[in-house]
Amino acid sequence: MKAPGRLFVVATPIGNLADLSPRGLEALGSAALIAAEDTRHTRLLLQAAGVSTALVSLHAHNESQRVPELLERLADGVDVALVSDAGTPLLSDPGFELVSRAAAAGFAVHTIPGPSAITAALSVAGLPTHRFCFEGFLPARAAERRAALAELAHETRTLVFFEAPHRIAAALEDLVAHFGTARRAAVARELTKTHETIYRGTLAQLSAQSQQDADMARGEITLVVSGLMQKAAVGGDTQLLTRALQLLLGELPPARAAAIASQLAGCKRSEAYELALRMRSQ
Repeated sequence: MKAPGRLFVVATPIGNLADLSPRGLEALGSAALIAAEDTRHTRLLLQAAGVSTALVSLHAHNESQRVPELLERLADGVDVALVSDAGTPLLSDPGFELVSRAAAAGFAVHTIPGPSAITAALSVAGLPTHRFCFEGFLPARAAERRAALAELAHETRTLVFFEAPHRIAAALEDLVAHFGTARRAAVARELTKTHETIYRGTLAQLSAQSQQDADMARGEITLVVSGLMQKAAVGGDTQLLTRALQLLLGELPPARAAAIASQLAGCKRSEAYELALRMRSQ
């Protein structure tokens, strides 16, 4: 009896084709079929990599109809690779239904990790990364975007968004309105590509720059925004905590500085540590 096929979830380059991992290349070359968000886009990647595996489309508009066919292929012993146009599948890209139903049906689902604009932007933003949340694309309509930002205004974790280049100026303007002028942020443009640019500063600074720098509205954009700085716990001395950390961070790592400062100010150690990380990143 033929063994069932396997589903490989393969991360592909977000810009630089050299970022395709050896395991990713092997999976794409050995699979009998590749389910791709855009077959034309993926075919260019395969041609550059010297791979001739058959392609089938799987995108937001046909995934529900395509999944039964792919499950049948897996049942017939065919290995299938899943890719999106760029980065890791399922992260603001199609593939959730296929992976979910394949796993529920008992097929082996393997990850071939690699590029992701989310982690790439976080790694160079210069903002706290110990806790973060990914919010995908902000709504395109202004009223819906502002409502979404109003709900996120008190989020203490670092926020990561994808944004269309022609909407980045409006998004930054709305972020200033709901998050304030002083919140730290970074606009990561064209990551891993020739014109990669990282803009860092306060939301006010970045919003002003977006009105003057035409390049800021070109290419793929990942937006990283610092979370709301937590206040000290009830009964704690916020001013003392801040002052203690200012002194201690010059001599000690954040964790040790937070441990001492929290005791001095009478606040929670976790809150002191988060404040220490934010102060260190500024």
